[in-house]
Amino acid sequence: MTKQVKWILAGVILLFVAGMIAYPGVKRHFRTDDAAEVVPSGARQLRRMLNINAMVMETQTLTDKTITTADIIPDEEVNLSFETSGKIVEIFFREGSHVLKGELLAKINDQPLQAQLKKLEAQIPLARDRVFRQRTLLDKDAVSQEAYEQVTTEFDKLMADIDLVKANIAQTELRAPFDGIVGLRYVSEGAYTSPGTVIARLTKISPVKIEFSIPEKYSDDIGPGAGIVFRLTGSLRDYRAEVYAVESEVTVENRSQKARAIYPNLDESIKPGRYAAIELTRAEIRNALAIPSESMIQEMGRSLVYLYRSGTAQPVEIVTGLRTESQVQVVSGLHRGDTVIVSGIMQLRTGLSVTIDNIIALP
Repeated sequence: MTKQVKWILAGVILLFVAGMIAYPGVKRHFRTDDAAEVVPSGARQLRRMLNINAMVMETQTLTDKTITTADIIPDEEVNLSFETSGKIVEIFFREGSHVLKGELLAKINDQPLQAQLKKLEAQIPLARDRVFRQRTLLDKDAVSQEAYEQVTTEFDKLMADIDLVKANIAQTELRAPFDGIVGLRYVSEGAYTSPGTVIARLTKISPVKIEFSIPEKYSDDIGPGAGIVFRLTGSLRDYRAEVYAVESEVTVENRSQKARAIYPNLDESIKPGRYAAIELTRAEIRNALAIPSESMIQEMGRSLVYLYRSGTAQPVEIVTGLRTESQVQVVSGLHRGDTVIVSGIMQLRTGLSVTIDNIIALP
């Protein structure tokens, strides 16, 4: 036997051994494929059944709302200062206290003015007697009309001078322009003040105003008398206020319109300067049928939803109305008691077998 023949025999033997080793795996492979071909048709249908969530249609109150932010501002606020210059001789208010309109808060030295007033008032009796005497003489044609008018003019001038001094004295008194809470004072008695010096700040916080901006597209829906709900940062309490004024124009910068609402704040618990979140109600529809926005499909210009009927999914065309952030009003196409499929929407086909996992409650 030649050397070449020996190598050929050895190769044949190796191929035979490799084939014997691989045969069981090949056999199992074909057996598995054969078994897959004989799976009952019922099992294949079971695998195609889709698990879904659904919602039973019931009427509800559908509210269209929008959320924005707001600032709490006082009803009235002013920096208190004198109308004239001088030395402060008395401060009558206590910081952080309530004061009434017209209440005297501070006083500037007015002694020179008081002395001037006293001097002028001392001239009143004499000036009045001159007018009386001239009038008597005029009635008897003892004096001219010109002489009588001269003394009456002098008397009127004297009274005008007295009124001027009294007005100057009034400027030395700092009085509250409205009821409110006077804040911290920035001067002390003995300090020299001028019209530009702030003595303290007076704030009226009952009621308070809620200032906010509304987007341009909502400007026609919000006007005087509209109700709002606001919530303060860090608080879960809802407060209700009423819009009393809306700005006359839409701002060019951000296309919004400024509005203000008023809240009584009788206990003065809400302080100006706080941040608030506003909930605006644009429209409210009672006895409405509504579906979740994600349960609706747009197809060929139509709005469709799938209903659960006898274990299958069936499409229904609907007409929609009001849209909110999460819901769509259904004007026609659905009725109370219909079961609308709200999950797996993109996998649904007409007549597809479905099984309900959960019934979703109305929001």
